[in-house]
Amino acid sequence: MQKIVIAITGASGSVYSRQLLTKLQQLHQYINEVSVVVTENAKQVWETELGENFTVPEGTRSFSNTDFTAPFASGSGQYQTMIICPCSMGTLGRIAAGTSNDLITRSADVILKERRKLICVVRETPYNLIHIRNMETVTLAGGIICPATPSFYSQPETIEALAATVVDRVLDLAGLPVTTYRWGN
Repeated sequence: MQKIVIAITGASGSVYSRQLLTKLQQLHQYINEVSVVVTENAKQVWETELGENFTVPEGTRSFSNTDFTAPFASGSGQYQTMIICPCSMGTLGRIAAGTSNDLITRSADVILKERRKLICVVRETPYNLIHIRNMETVTLAGGIICPATPSFYSQPETIEALAATVVDRVLDLAGLPVTTYRWGN
């Protein structure tokens, strides 16, 4: 059983975070707690891309991005995994620089310093050299960069099925059991 924090930033890709939150609810028996932090930009992107307002899933704790009293803002909170999905390049850059100016970047800093699992689902194209160096820095610090790059092996027929190829990979990286297409099966 693990405690997981999900951060949603203003990068394009709300379909990924919506599907991630849905699948985490389905895996509730493996998770003690899910907490969510959503930036104001993420709420705007969510509405633009999905045509609905962001709502916190039932059974999920929600925190403001300015609330440094959140339990995962400290290593003593014992959160094992942080998933930033989607992760904007601005957020990634602040994490790489060690700039903890909001709850998301502070929590990422805590996860890294505690040698726990940070998964950044970066969503940008193309990458510039600054993006690549920031990805390298976060990787060298122990984070996992998982670009929101879908696969096509499973022959997905819908946007949701395509997004699932990324979300299922993220759940694998988080150490959660997920039923998904497996190469070679």
